[in-house]
Amino acid sequence: MPEGAIPPAILGVELSLGGRRWQARSTGDPAADERLGMAMAQRFGLPDIVGRLLANRGETPDSAADFLEPSLKRMLPDPSHLRDMDAAVERIAAALEKGEPMAVFGDYDVDGATSAALLHRYFADLGVPLRLYVPDRVAEGYGPNAEALLRLHGEGIRLVMTVDCGISAHEPLAAAQAAGLDVVVLDHHVAEPALPPAVAVVNPNRLDEDSPHGTLAAVGVTFLLLVALNRALRGRGRFENRPEPDLMALLDLVALGTVCDVVPLTGLNRALVARGLAVMARRRNIGLAALADVARLSVPPGAYHAGFVLGPRVNAGGRVGRADLGARLLTADNPAEARRLAERLDGFNAERKAIERAVLAAALEGAEAQAAEGLPLVLVAGEGWHPGVIGIVASRIVERTARPACVVALADGTGKGSCRSIPGVDLGAAVIAARQAGLLLNGGGHRMAAGLTVEAGKLGALHRYLCERVEGAVAAAGAVRTLGIDAVLTPSGATRALQEQIERVGPFGAGNPEPRFALSGARIAKADVVGDSHVRCFLTDAQGRRLKAIAFRSLGEPLGDALLNARGGALNLAGKLRADDWKGREDVQFQIDDGAAVIG
Repeated sequence: MPEGAIPPAILGVELSLGGRRWQARSTGDPAADERLGMAMAQRFGLPDIVGRLLANRGETPDSAADFLEPSLKRMLPDPSHLRDMDAAVERIAAALEKGEPMAVFGDYDVDGATSAALLHRYFADLGVPLRLYVPDRVAEGYGPNAEALLRLHGEGIRLVMTVDCGISAHEPLAAAQAAGLDVVVLDHHVAEPALPPAVAVVNPNRLDEDSPHGTLAAVGVTFLLLVALNRALRGRGRFENRPEPDLMALLDLVALGTVCDVVPLTGLNRALVARGLAVMARRRNIGLAALADVARLSVPPGAYHAGFVLGPRVNAGGRVGRADLGARLLTADNPAEARRLAERLDGFNAERKAIERAVLAAALEGAEAQAAEGLPLVLVAGEGWHPGVIGIVASRIVERTARPACVVALADGTGKGSCRSIPGVDLGAAVIAARQAGLLLNGGGHRMAAGLTVEAGKLGALHRYLCERVEGAVAAAGAVRTLGIDAVLTPSGATRALQEQIERVGPFGAGNPEPRFALSGARIAKADVVGDSHVRCFLTDAQGRRLKAIAFRSLGEPLGDALLNARGGALNLAGKLRADDWKGREDVQFQIDDGAAVIG
């Protein structure tokens, strides 16, 4: 294919019901990827479809072996390559030797909760108590605050480890330092040139850092710290008369936090998640096992379950309930207490969904109007919107408008905002620049997500500034929304055997998207509404194969309407194959992402 040429649309779909062009998921020339895929399939004894999926994801014969069998032993780096890692370990080890009281200060999302729980469980294995502190989202906001740090100091705490936060907390950490409280920062968010005052700042995204592991979630950074700390404690003789903590047994927490923070599941992250999901399947973490039971999860959890079943429930405490519930569940040792916490989080998750629907309905009108005006970034704000759901709402708006979105909850003249981006647009850098320009009270993040605090009177200026900042990147990202397709199937070809082969390319997530297939001319045999807003249907083709399918949150949308009104007609459909093990069956279900009329 000539350089720069646009490949033909899959099944001729130039504009789908979701407003997208169906395009082959490829790193370059789809024909070349097909040849490369066949070569890898032959070399490794794989089905052709698996070879093609590997090629679509940029793998080569030299890299495919590590991709298919990610080995933590081969991929885990020496933690000391990170700046300040040795200083952090030295301070923590000294505190352990002196018996100094310590605390972990976590964020209220899943990455923060798993990072805090990881430290808490490791210290428990050492027989050392660790004070757990998670700030209230509404009352305290994101990250360390001076009042909380000084309160911990007043309790006798002498060392605080911040996880998934702290990189932008200059003033609170200066107050802690002045009071004589030592702080070790463990973070992964984008840093500024000036680092906060701390004993150590361990962050692969420091501007002076040359680590190749900048995509680690905070829980991955925290795990590397524990690897280094365990090594140092071994050298100091701490384990001569007691067993070492089993770091590999803690990888279920690393997998959960990594998946839920939507960092690329490639390289080291892929190895951490693959090994961690295997640990999670053994149900050794009492809290995670209780949460799986409450969520009625009857199969070994995969990345999908971590991201969309377990993660939202861990998050729910920080969004609409008590901020520390997720971390408390993940550190629970009593099954009855774990069950009680899991049920509370499940209830908060249901409450979160209702609040989210209300805020989304209020925010969409303004967001779509701004998109219709051609603004490169949409920013919507509302008085009384719950700050615990604005991040999810921002993600939904990105899906609808195909551009970066900021959603701001206003109260008492101040707004707390959550922003989500699109590939190719570094929103974290834009928010940091806005703070440096004096438009924000606080703000930071990474490429795909950011948070901010802003005075209500500066919202207009902030919106204009962010639009100017990202306009070029949004334009370069492309005006046409596309949907990546890995291969074309018929309902007869969508089998459980194929789905099991596809799983060899997992775990799936950011950086390794779950394979998506186009079903050509699928006839809608039956369609009805299930739950609040989902459309369930049965698909058939000329061979008579009957395939169960579902389109989530599609009621009232063009896709849902098309399915419900098909009345035996045919549609081209795009989606993913998922195992269906309900009531012991071993079948497959097609999760519909998009649809289009059959051409010709």
